[in-house]
Amino acid sequence: MTHRTRAAQPSARSLRTGDFGDDLVPSRRQYLRLKAQYPNAILLYRLGDFYEAFDRDAEIVARDARITLTSRSFGRNGRVPMAGIPHHALNEYVSRLLAAGHTVAIAEQLSEPGKGLVERAVTRVLTPGTVAEAALLPANENRYLAAIAPLTDRIGLAWVDVSTGEFAALEIDGSERETALAEELARLAPAECLVPDDQTHPPVSAGRITRVERWHFDPDRAAQRLRTHFGTRTLAPFGCEHQPAATAAAGAILVYLERTNPALLPLLTSLRTELPGRRVGLDAATRRNLELTRSFRTGGTRASLIGVLDLTVTPMGARALRRLVNEPLRDLAEIQHRQEIVAALVSASEVRRRLEQILLGAGDLERLTSRIVQGNGSVRDFLSLRQALATAEAVIGTLQASDEPALRALAAETACCTDLAAILERAVVEDADGARIRPGFSPELDTALATVQQARQFLATLEQRERERTGIRSLKVGYNKVFGYYIEVTRPHLARIPSDYVRKQTIATGERFITPELKEAEARLLTAEAEIAELERAALARLTHEVTARVDALLRLAHWLARLDAFRSLAEAAVRYGWTRPHLDESDCLEIEAGRHPVVEALLDGQPFVPNDCRLGGEHPRIVLVTGPNMGGKSTYLRQVALIVLLAQIGSFVPARAARIGLVDRIFCRVGAHDDLPGGQSTFMVEMVETATILRQATQRSLVILDEVGRGTATQDGLAIARAVLEDLHHRVGARTLFATHFLELTTLADELPSVANAHVAAIEHDGHVVFLYRVLPGPADRAYGIHVARLAGLPSWVADRAESLLGEPPSRRSARPQFSDCRFARSSAAYQLALPGFPDGSDVAHALARDLIALDLTQISPRQALDWLFAWQARLRGTVTEGTA
Repeated sequence: MTHRTRAAQPSARSLRTGDFGDDLVPSRRQYLRLKAQYPNAILLYRLGDFYEAFDRDAEIVARDARITLTSRSFGRNGRVPMAGIPHHALNEYVSRLLAAGHTVAIAEQLSEPGKGLVERAVTRVLTPGTVAEAALLPANENRYLAAIAPLTDRIGLAWVDVSTGEFAALEIDGSERETALAEELARLAPAECLVPDDQTHPPVSAGRITRVERWHFDPDRAAQRLRTHFGTRTLAPFGCEHQPAATAAAGAILVYLERTNPALLPLLTSLRTELPGRRVGLDAATRRNLELTRSFRTGGTRASLIGVLDLTVTPMGARALRRLVNEPLRDLAEIQHRQEIVAALVSASEVRRRLEQILLGAGDLERLTSRIVQGNGSVRDFLSLRQALATAEAVIGTLQASDEPALRALAAETACCTDLAAILERAVVEDADGARIRPGFSPELDTALATVQQARQFLATLEQRERERTGIRSLKVGYNKVFGYYIEVTRPHLARIPSDYVRKQTIATGERFITPELKEAEARLLTAEAEIAELERAALARLTHEVTARVDALLRLAHWLARLDAFRSLAEAAVRYGWTRPHLDESDCLEIEAGRHPVVEALLDGQPFVPNDCRLGGEHPRIVLVTGPNMGGKSTYLRQVALIVLLAQIGSFVPARAARIGLVDRIFCRVGAHDDLPGGQSTFMVEMVETATILRQATQRSLVILDEVGRGTATQDGLAIARAVLEDLHHRVGARTLFATHFLELTTLADELPSVANAHVAAIEHDGHVVFLYRVLPGPADRAYGIHVARLAGLPSWVADRAESLLGEPPSRRSARPQFSDCRFARSSAAYQLALPGFPDGSDVAHALARDLIALDLTQISPRQALDWLFAWQARLRGTVTEGTA
């Protein structure tokens, strides 16, 4: 029996030193030497039509790229694990590896096979945050590389998208700097984050963590590196001259890009330093709960806010819109400027439709510019760039011809690169021969092409001329990669070949020959073709230089086009869904008339959505306690208010009849129940962590959305926590708050706390079934209808019946625990009602009716709302009379 030997795996020391011994076959030695240069990356080694990984890399690739693990023999060195990726599917599998957080080094073949060991070298190193190839990136999302530079009393954060050239930094100080950093990371969602190698606890929300040497974050070295890169003597133009932490983070990014892919550096033409507090604060929980860019149910953008808003026609426009949604503003002037543009596009319907058609030609100018600047541009890429510049010129002309002053002003904010467009017009063309360098741009190239054309014409006529000269009708002129051009003659006609034919190859059916004339034509053709390839590269290099010299202007133009597409999308959404322009000011009022949930309404597919009002702050209570049954619409109502405020502060129209919104500094949204098992947190713990975050960080200018605080623990504990939270929001925080709860006992706080009011989502019981009205009305709910909702969910009837019988038992039979000290439930002949302190136990329907009637605002209620209110009370009173008669 023979045994296959397994090759020894390369040791860490051998990879570090490059000492692999003398007994390796050349290809194995070459692979290991390349691997030693990139020990922390997965090395994909080109072998013919495959990119191969070996050893431990192969096992990782097989697992994370989901391909088959095999093995390969290296002669007497034994077999090693191997996993191969077809060259035509490289991008697909590399995307999987990057998504799993790996760094990938790609080794290409630099010499032709067949002449000894093929020369290979690593030509690209890809990390999750430094991917620039469009094929490896989501078209509608930015992919950020971030860096965190912690100093003694402040934190620097920098981020870059190497596919678009966006490069920015921020410095955070103060006692809440860790919280502010977490919010920024939640906004950016970086694919990779650089931290000093001695940082022990990097943020868990920072994507793939890459540790680099601490000295890269030295502020003085980083400042010098930035000045060298931008060619300036000071960093004052970039706003970070006196921000050492921001400078340190930005400098660390430059060093990392120099190490991984220096070709990306020319795209970083400027650095934007942002000021803290410019944006509305949104923590990770709020972004998740409001489903801004991802839906709980679908896992994608469908059924999310961005899924409703995104009517863009360019990938860069979609990315710009996503940034708008992720970055609502606190700057009233900037919000109003955006509103003016959106309102103008809403009014100018013909301009809006025209822009939609024109912008289709812009493509992804941001990433196209990136690809060209890196030296990867093809003739077709330059054609696409020429088309994008022509599109920009048409867009500017359309805006300038508009009757809307805001659109004419917008056109004046940018300039088209007309000189570059003229160069591209002279340089590239697409005709019947395909995309090519236009004749006249490179005379040397034109000469070489003419030579090739002459040689090909000679070869095209050679076969017919030789047939006529020799009289051999079956004579053929052919070509293959090994032997080049030849004349083929079958065996029966070999006696008729001319004397100038030189035998080149014997085949089964005859012989192949070459003539001096054919050999000369072949030499001219091959020489000219090699010269053409070199001259085409030189022409593309010239064009690349022209683009690189204008990269700053090109990226500004691309950014302008992207924002215009995003604003056009907001205007299109406003028209399509019937939204209105909100009024924003610096007050603390929040007044929404007939508001709707933008996502729920869009998913109703034409069915009517029941709108509801909301009034918080100003002359109205700052806290509204919302009660009512499950499935009644409480969560929808709460979230729609938060989304309307967010939409208003990105400059969008909103789904409401009218809205007045005093700017908020932060939005907090704690809804739903979920756990964090990997983090060791139960559902209740997650709920309490999120609630604690709100109470510690919310201000008087914040908007707070709380749903079912305290439901994850025992009833009495939860009720006590919920009341304490509500009191703290009222007494200390003062934020505008919507507080939904099933603890009906809490509704008595409206009588005790002056800034608290009750509201409930209306529902009626008819023939033993609950009917949800989805209308938010003043006053508290009378009960939770929990058993009715359980029946709707399919709870077996015998279980629901048993629950109703238990509900009818005295409280002492249901629980031995004492009731909450200030509020309790009491059983009456009609149903459970809230017994208020100072009133006798039992149902006091007349008192409840009087209280609800007094709470009605007759100056605001519509006829339809009045009828709904009367209908609900009539049904309730009928039930009471019927039970009393029985």
